[in-house]
Amino acid sequence: MNTRRILWLIALTFGAWIALGVIVISAEWGPQPQEAFNITRIYSFKGWQSTGIHLAKGDAYTIRADGQWMYSPFAGPHGPEGHRYFRAPNFYPLPGVQGGALIGRVGEESKPFYVGKGTSGVADRNGRLYLRIDDDLLGDNEGYVTFEVTVTRLTPTPRK
Repeated sequence: MNTRRILWLIALTFGAWIALGVIVISAEWGPQPQEAFNITRIYSFKGWQSTGIHLAKGDAYTIRADGQWMYSPFAGPHGPEGHRYFRAPNFYPLPGVQGGALIGRVGEESKPFYVGKGTSGVADRNGRLYLRIDDDLLGDNEGYVTFEVTVTRLTPTPRK
């Protein structure tokens, strides 16, 4: 009789775990609305992330960002402008700006520039636009910011 009860208890526990797993998986793996694919995110726990946008030298761009992330468990959450009290030290990708700020670069080898909540500029070279958080240790970061980029081409792309 004790063996039978133990087997029932194991079966019920196993069934509960399966049911919980189905609920969790269905919430994350179900059909996604189309607008979910249009959201562009830069994650705080990743290094340089491609925006998928290629800029030609002379192209004007405007970047806008919003959201919250955290670059240190001691600093707390903040927006893409960076933490208001902590400055980026010399060993960060872009020293001297607010720590945890959104920064960018054009191409893989160019100098980074401050983006924050938004910036405009002109590409000084050809290359893909990359964004990231201004931080050296990414493993303790949390969150993401969303961004939008508008590009005005120096010369229009020829139509075929």
